[in-house]
Amino acid sequence: MSDLTTPLPDAPAIEVENLECGYEGEVVLSNVSLTIARGEVFFIIGGSGCGKSTLLRHMVGLNRPTKGSVKFFGQPFSAADPASRRAQLRTFGMLFQSGALWTSLTLRQNVALPLEEYTTLTKREVEELATLKLAQVGLGGFEDYYPAEISGGMKKRAGLARALALDPAIVFFDEPSAGLDPVTSRKLDELILQVRENFGTTIVVVSHELASIFSIADRVVMLDRGAKGVIAEGRPVELADHSRDPRVSEFLRRVERPTQ
Repeated sequence: MSDLTTPLPDAPAIEVENLECGYEGEVVLSNVSLTIARGEVFFIIGGSGCGKSTLLRHMVGLNRPTKGSVKFFGQPFSAADPASRRAQLRTFGMLFQSGALWTSLTLRQNVALPLEEYTTLTKREVEELATLKLAQVGLGGFEDYYPAEISGGMKKRAGLARALALDPAIVFFDEPSAGLDPVTSRKLDELILQVRENFGTTIVVVSHELASIFSIADRVVMLDRGAKGVIAEGRPVELADHSRDPRVSEFLRRVERPTQ
């Protein structure tokens, strides 16, 4: 691998500097800067329409920022050449809000897709590894099921198995608890922590769910629609207890925090 894609040993997992995000000339977020440490569970939070998913999409390259930069492990990503970007794509996975599974493929076939795209493994090796990844998220025995045949929580687990297929150093989650009941949501939170503990994975989560924020987040940044950027950063409990910004305290105190 070239010097432009080799991770720097002392660099943080992610560095975002002065990022400007938007669509069709409309600025949604401006001057966003943040640093995420390796192995951290980091949440991007805020109310509806504040730009959480927009920031995530620009960080992972689904949309190009109009200004600023994104680095993974010290190496440029947003401004990298196509070959370097493709190499860096192997370092992270993503779980979309709906799971984003192909309905015409079995769970094993869905998980196999990135393995077929980015590796030279044989068909048998791909199938064996896809089966292993499904087992790691608690879906052993469901390899030949189709997405329509499983529950919403199981779809999220299958999507996570696919996100983990290439053993990424970073996994991004876009509203992972959306559409889930509280018990299933809590189990998914526990699975996210297991992924971090077992593999040292850096976790980045877009969410507005207080139960998840207070249960598993090491740090958060809070975005605000009016400010078009970050209005708070830190540990969620400290922000809830000590922030003097009414927007922050109102968001984080809107229901009682769960006992840890």
